[in-house]
Amino acid sequence: MNDELRERVEREVEKHALLNAVKHESDADVGAIMGPLMGDNPEFREHGDEIPGIAGGVVGRVNDLDYEAKRARLEELAPEELAEIEAEEEEDEHDLPDLPNAEEYDEIRMRCAPNPNGPWHVGHARMPAVIGTYRDRYDGWFCVRFDDTDPETKRPDLEAYDAILEDLDYLGFEPDATYKASDRLETYYDHARELIELGGAYTCSCSGEDFSELKNSGEPCPHREKDTETVLEEFEAMIDGEYDSGEMVLRVKTDIEHKNPALRDWVAFRMIDTPHPREEASEYRCWPMLDFQSGVDDHLIGITHIIRGIDLQDSAKRQQFVYDYFDWDYPEVIHWGHVQLDDYDVKMSTSTISELIEQGKLDGWDDPRAPTLKSLRRRGIRGEAIVDAMTKLGTSTTDVDLAMSSIYANNRDLIDDETDRRFLVRDGVQLPLGGSPPEEANPPLHPNHEDRGVREIPVSDAVLLEEGDLPDREERIWLKGLGCFQYTRDTLQYTGDDIDVVREGDVDVIHWVPAEESVPVRMRTMDGDVSGHAEPGVAALESDEVVQFERVGFARIDRHDEDETIAYYAHP
Repeated sequence: MNDELRERVEREVEKHALLNAVKHESDADVGAIMGPLMGDNPEFREHGDEIPGIAGGVVGRVNDLDYEAKRARLEELAPEELAEIEAEEEEDEHDLPDLPNAEEYDEIRMRCAPNPNGPWHVGHARMPAVIGTYRDRYDGWFCVRFDDTDPETKRPDLEAYDAILEDLDYLGFEPDATYKASDRLETYYDHARELIELGGAYTCSCSGEDFSELKNSGEPCPHREKDTETVLEEFEAMIDGEYDSGEMVLRVKTDIEHKNPALRDWVAFRMIDTPHPREEASEYRCWPMLDFQSGVDDHLIGITHIIRGIDLQDSAKRQQFVYDYFDWDYPEVIHWGHVQLDDYDVKMSTSTISELIEQGKLDGWDDPRAPTLKSLRRRGIRGEAIVDAMTKLGTSTTDVDLAMSSIYANNRDLIDDETDRRFLVRDGVQLPLGGSPPEEANPPLHPNHEDRGVREIPVSDAVLLEEGDLPDREERIWLKGLGCFQYTRDTLQYTGDDIDVVREGDVDVIHWVPAEESVPVRMRTMDGDVSGHAEPGVAALESDEVVQFERVGFARIDRHDEDETIAYYAHP
């Protein structure tokens, strides 16, 4: 091998060694680079016996560099290959795919557009979790726009506006702006007038049945060719409330023979006699349909990317007609499937939950049996755990299943290290103690943090154990933090054995509470309330503090009533 070829081999070996080391963030391996090296340089193959010896020395020198030096050297030798690695790293970093055509916009602008007919259920969290994550990723902008222009069928709940913003805050996001569509009626009227003047809309007094027959047969409505002046006059009469509900609508003129009947001359405005619950909007009777209102707002607010359910594909197609009339560019659209949630008996539906609350079958939106964000929050589950689970679902067009266990696992990772331990015995059975046990038990507050100290649990003449932990006759058990006991003559006799009996696997480790000084606890769970007794120190815990009841699970202390402590169960 001549000197020129040897220099080239060394240069190529160095490049492949750096690629291998940087990509895997470890030392390069001679065996791992030989295949790619020979594949890129087939002319080296005739020197296959010599190259491994050369490669060994070069790889050794590369491995002497630290990671940053390897990366800097690779940028000198092969900047394009390094860029590919960085792109892969960035892709791996995100659970969500890149937004379509994001590079074409100066600022990514997205919207969360809830109907304020109640607080959010768990499924609602997907939208703010995803658009909030995209906002942070692209240094963009997002708003909350309350689409509240249906005061009858999807009647807004006055308390839901603030409740939804509280849910959003719980998830860890703050919108850059907030709008109420019911404040913007005059804007929609102005655009309707302009659309009429462009020949893109007409007033129609056909009954729903009559128009449906015409539409389905591809025949035009007899009002379709009204002159502009008449349409404007009748639309102004709609605005002035001169028509009753169902008497007159404003339709967008599309293609009456369109292959999809749902797109044929769709309704943009209709009359509603039921007053809006917001006083500021209570005088209006002419209300825009969601497709018109939302389409206009998306343009005026400057939305660049819309995420909506796959079942709303027709909305984009309807709105495109309006955008074509106004010569607007339609935003990028991502359609996704629905979220299916396990672990709940209650349907994930705002109307269903509201009905159950009204019937007294649920205590409220934060009842632990309700699949709502308020419920998860009261149970002590952090919003971050929900966001992480939602973003991992991605943006697939197919329906996706969300296991609550994934939210619980995320939450456990967030709180386990900082959460102190306590004992809770559910439906305890009392057993007397004998044999002069210690007067106080001192289990650690946290098994991995000795510096936090220990709990001080007084030992009385008897303890409470869970029924499933009751020992057999003459069986030994280890009462955690207290010592070894043998069940003899209906009494737990202290044996004085040391911890070696546990290490040797001879005894089961059992949690317990003193019978006399324990704290009555009612723990609210998804399966109903559970009664029990906790160690005395639980009475001093602050409201909203999360604890781990050993061998039971995590729970949030809700409050201390006169005769019991109320805790909300989070998860195992």
